[in-house]
Amino acid sequence: MNMTEIPCEIYRAVFTVDDNAAFLQEIRAIADEFETHIILFDADRLTGREHVEAALRHARRSWAGGEAIANSLEMEALLYAAGTRQCQVASSFGIHPGENRSYVAVCPPAPGVRDRLAGLVKIVRDEQGEEEIDPKKRALLADLFSITPEEVAVVGEDRFRELVIERVALLDIYR
Repeated sequence: MNMTEIPCEIYRAVFTVDDNAAFLQEIRAIADEFETHIILFDADRLTGREHVEAALRHARRSWAGGEAIANSLEMEALLYAAGTRQCQVASSFGIHPGENRSYVAVCPPAPGVRDRLAGLVKIVRDEQGEEEIDPKKRALLADLFSITPEEVAVVGEDRFRELVIERVALLDIYR
């Protein structure tokens, strides 16, 4: 199975981070134990599950094709989620000190990972529906992804998510 075919299990979680480095070290230890990748995406900077899936799809393709920007699949996925080549910007799409609402991706899925993560994060129910984007979040996303009011006017408010996900895909072009 090549990297582009590796499936990912995605679920929602909430947790508190006191020390980013220590928290990520614990996540990496779990990933190493189960021989998988665990990627934590800041849900407040994403349009929803489809955004995560797009970032993972592009990151796996880039990694498998030997065209990765980052040194790890985890950072590559965050680069795509952020639609940027700048690791410092992309890292803001991961965890942060304090309360975190996150999408957790486990690639490939591994039995027992959720149980091991339970000591660090609280898995929350995910109805698989589209996450609501309130006006405050829409303004943040428009700023993060440089989406202009004119672009939104052309495609319509109901297609705002598509504009963000388009930025994920455009990272391939900006190489």
